[in-house]
Amino acid sequence: MRILIIGGNGTIGNKVSQYFNENNDVIIAARTNGEFNVDITNSQSIKDLFNQTGQVDAIICIAGEAKWSPFNELTEDDYYIGIKSKLMGQVNLVRIGQQYLKQNGSITLSTGILADDPVVKTASAAMVNGGIHSFAQAAALELENGHRLNVVSLGMVEDAFEKYKDYFPGHNPIPMQKVINAYVRSVKGKINGTIIRYYE
Repeated sequence: MRILIIGGNGTIGNKVSQYFNENNDVIIAARTNGEFNVDITNSQSIKDLFNQTGQVDAIICIAGEAKWSPFNELTEDDYYIGIKSKLMGQVNLVRIGQQYLKQNGSITLSTGILADDPVVKTASAAMVNGGIHSFAQAAALELENGHRLNVVSLGMVEDAFEKYKDYFPGHNPIPMQKVINAYVRSVKGKINGTIIRYYE
């Protein structure tokens, strides 16, 4: 199986890439340090990526950013960071990527617990995550050629616990094996239009 992982060198992406790399042909794309460079805020950059990779069996996106800041300090431009990157970046990966996806291929997007259980300073990030959930469930109804679209929505992962623990008091870190399994379920299973939630 030929799998393209956008964000395959990040905290989560690295572990997911290692797993799939054992028995598959994994291509890693990232903003600066992948086999291929891509800026998901730019549709042309996404098209250029797929023109270089050619057809793939699965697309996994573990990339995208959004502004974390107190609600009363968020500007309109701050919201557009998440809208252009994590939301429209992943929407455009589906729009464009489906043309390079083999028959019965899958696309997996990434969000997080903030869509369902937000914490302070995440009005923008929570909005974007929720938008991706709604988009994926709707778009999955219209995919062709046996294509599937799912979303992995995770809580605070084990490998990022020290960095984010102060934002998530009382939350249980998600074991990295469970994180990997969420992506395996999306890629190797038959589900479509599913939000795979692992929050504890």
